[in-house]
Amino acid sequence: MPRLEEAWIDDPEQVAARDSRGTLRALATAGAQVRESMALAHEAGIDQVAYGERPRSVLVSALGGSAVVADILQALAEQGSPVPVTVRRNVPVPAWVGPLDLVVAVSLSGAADGPVAVAAEAARRGAALLTVGAQDSVLADISRQARGVHVDVGRGRTSSRTSLWSLLTPVLMAGDRLGLVDVPDEALAAAAERLNEWAEACRPSSESFVNPAKSMALSIAESVPVVLGDGPLTGVAALRAVSMLSRTARIPATWGELPDTASQVVSLFDGPFTAGGGAGVAPVKDIFADPFLDGPEQPALGVVMLRDAEPGETADALTDSLLETARDAGATVVEHRPAPGPPIARLAEHVALTDFAATYVALGLGVDPAVSPHLADYLERVRAKGL
Repeated sequence: MPRLEEAWIDDPEQVAARDSRGTLRALATAGAQVRESMALAHEAGIDQVAYGERPRSVLVSALGGSAVVADILQALAEQGSPVPVTVRRNVPVPAWVGPLDLVVAVSLSGAADGPVAVAAEAARRGAALLTVGAQDSVLADISRQARGVHVDVGRGRTSSRTSLWSLLTPVLMAGDRLGLVDVPDEALAAAAERLNEWAEACRPSSESFVNPAKSMALSIAESVPVVLGDGPLTGVAALRAVSMLSRTARIPATWGELPDTASQVVSLFDGPFTAGGGAGVAPVKDIFADPFLDGPEQPALGVVMLRDAEPGETADALTDSLLETARDAGATVVEHRPAPGPPIARLAEHVALTDFAATYVALGLGVDPAVSPHLADYLERVRAKGL
């Protein structure tokens, strides 16, 4: 069973030594990313996206660390968009995409095969284009040749995981201009302020007992985590959290959105990671157990519940029932409810907290959050085979 060393995340010097590429520092720029991207989007002519006309439909293409951009737009558009918003990670582009539609392609480097291929095919069919990525890139060239709008991500952005807000902000601005989502510039400014507040609260020099991200990391690092949202907005935040736990902390985790996954999650409480191995009795921790003589402890199921500030009475009651059942079964439960504000600001708070928590999990387990030798080896094998 992995053990998180609290001293490694409470000592700023230890943090700096283990965080080789400054992941925490990059995450702390999230608020600045929003403001910079708003300025870059205005300069690029975001008000003229889709030639200033509402499209028949919107197709969003993004991969890897950028993929959540598409999921966030789709979740925010779900309730009020007058046109469908769909997600396509790669080609083929659906046959119905044509001159009346808008295709949004997002890639930090501007070179990701999926978004580049989708943008190229959309341009061939005469669809309107919005692209977000590096200024001097294949993706930018495709957009310019098709008379689309391309928004630069700015300098110094090296990882899509830590550049989420540089990628997301122009897409939300376009969605607002077209009437797909209600995310005016004032709401984005509120999100930027919220991101700054949480960067301050989760800073490396803040010790575990007052740092919400470190506290969350300590609670979930030695568990088998299931991250849940109590609705569409928090469901997307849960998906982002699981991606960060996997790609940054190297911890396998699952996610779900209530109410749809309630039964599936509750069924886990009868399994080997809770209730004394399925015996129906909540496990009791043996404080005298010696991990060297008695063997490692069985990891407990960890339920991370991301709640919305305005979920509604029924959703709150369902969530409370699930968490009461989880605690009775012996699961480790962590929950967070954001302060009131625009939906994008509430989402920003959840993302900031879980992004920092996942990074502290990595550092506390002795994992460099930005470097994956196995991923580098895999990519090298792929390139060697000409794929």
